[in-house]
Amino acid sequence: MAPPRLVTPALAVLAVAAFAGNSLLARAALGEGAIGAGSFTAIRLGAGAVVLLPWLLRGPRAAAFSLRGALALFVYCAAFSFAYVELGAATGAMVLFAAVQATVLASGALTGQKVRRTDIAGIALALAGVALLLGAHLAPGPLLATASMIAAGTAWGLYSVLGRSAPDPARRTAGNFVLAALLAAPLPLLDGGTGVTASGAGLAIVSGALTSGLGYVVWYRLVPRLPHAAVGAVQLATPVVAALAAAALLAEPLTWRLALAAALILGGIALTLRRG
Repeated sequence: MAPPRLVTPALAVLAVAAFAGNSLLARAALGEGAIGAGSFTAIRLGAGAVVLLPWLLRGPRAAAFSLRGALALFVYCAAFSFAYVELGAATGAMVLFAAVQATVLASGALTGQKVRRTDIAGIALALAGVALLLGAHLAPGPLLATASMIAAGTAWGLYSVLGRSAPDPARRTAGNFVLAALLAAPLPLLDGGTGVTASGAGLAIVSGALTSGLGYVVWYRLVPRLPHAAVGAVQLATPVVAALAAAALLAEPLTWRLALAAALILGGIALTLRRG
């Protein structure tokens, strides 16, 4: 058993690896055409539902499901998959986390939380970074993919907000995965002539079972151990790790545009995470 002082850092490393891994796995499968986005989503959610069943079955079923949460999870996974048909892993991760943070802040403002000048400045910086990324992708395909990733980030932000009120977040996520998997069952019909290869299905299963299902369980174990700023640091680390891993594993180029956009997006998110 690891010494207690090493548990929190170990959980943080696993959480960052899981979240970055989702981007890498999706891009590896979808960018190469090994599977369609609809099939990837359906298999990912189904695999996550299966691996999370032990958490779902440990208490009364009535408390384990949230229709709004399941819808948000479904929209996130579907939009995420369709975006990664066109976007690189690094670009997608940065757009995703900018949208997540903007959604969380907007939700707080609508519920009466104070919006600070640094919040507005941070979101403006992050949006400038997204605009810089869009400047390199003016074709309709990448523009639609970016809009899809913004939708994914918005849905994930809403899912995160909804999950704050759950008495057992890991179990609630298990129930939501089951409902979302049912909603995703017809999505393979949208894939047209794109088939499902063994490698594509395998990447979707790993994404659902490990980097999504078990990754979210690790996340919910980690969050109570961390102060707010440290939770934000994990969010900031994820797109950086995704970008570096995509360069090493998927041969994605590390361009000056990507580096400058990353500085704007991550700097903007960091501003929103500051507390006086």
